[in-house]
Amino acid sequence: MARIDELLRSTRSLSIELWPPKTPEATAHLQEALPRLYELHPTFASITYGAGGSTRERTHELVVQIHRQGRTEPMAHLACFAHRRDELVEILERYARAGVENVLALRGDPPREAPGPFAAGELAHAVDLVELVKSVAQFCVAVAAHPEGHPTAPDLATDRRHLAAKLGAADFAITQFFFRVSDYLRLVDDLARLGVTKPVIPGIMPILNLKSVARMAELSGAAIPDEVTARVERVAEDPDAVRAAGIEIATELCRDLLAEGAPGLHFYTMNQVSATVAICDNLGLASARS
Repeated sequence: MARIDELLRSTRSLSIELWPPKTPEATAHLQEALPRLYELHPTFASITYGAGGSTRERTHELVVQIHRQGRTEPMAHLACFAHRRDELVEILERYARAGVENVLALRGDPPREAPGPFAAGELAHAVDLVELVKSVAQFCVAVAAHPEGHPTAPDLATDRRHLAAKLGAADFAITQFFFRVSDYLRLVDDLARLGVTKPVIPGIMPILNLKSVARMAELSGAAIPDEVTARVERVAEDPDAVRAAGIEIATELCRDLLAEGAPGLHFYTMNQVSATVAICDNLGLASARS
């Protein structure tokens, strides 16, 4: 097994994001999906971490499972919100003992269902967590980037400065999903002007349900362009046609990103298989990586 930053030096990556399942049925579904996703030969799989640490054990279990299967590199999401420093160190030491070498360091958010005030942790920002992770073991550390700016940032310039500081301490970044190549290229150019040239992997989410993606886009600070919305709404009465349009739009975006020199593609799979596989087939990536 290897650190992801070392792999990025020698290959264009293809990676996937997975959720730790909540129910026995969801667990069975994911176990059925993993072999098909492994057929894409992903460079790594990132495993999400629930708000406020709500999936702490389930995240750990899935990360370690993927590590033991040895089919791809697992990357554990870890959020510092609502965790004391000693809790974070304990989580990181468990990963190190298990042989896990890759962590995505996030600030995180409180769970939306939390009753009343939700106490924040001891670390205020993701950059603080990056520094802590690096101090515990020789982890490869990734951070999140928002091509259109973080929704809580006062302006884009401030967000870029925070991202540059965060990425300056980390090894690479993965973006939230977006729909315009120009937003990604502007992000990379802005970072370069700030002296940061580490890899920034674009995150891709195909639109399979317009309402749900629009809701997630609003939370992440992304915008769905009018022309994209129009293409999906034209076939809104036919779920199969919506799926086909979403895959086509994502394929076009991926093709343009690769043509512009993106270091890889990261797919937000929602623990589904078919859309990611279809996009990779359209791009010729599935056969090229076999």
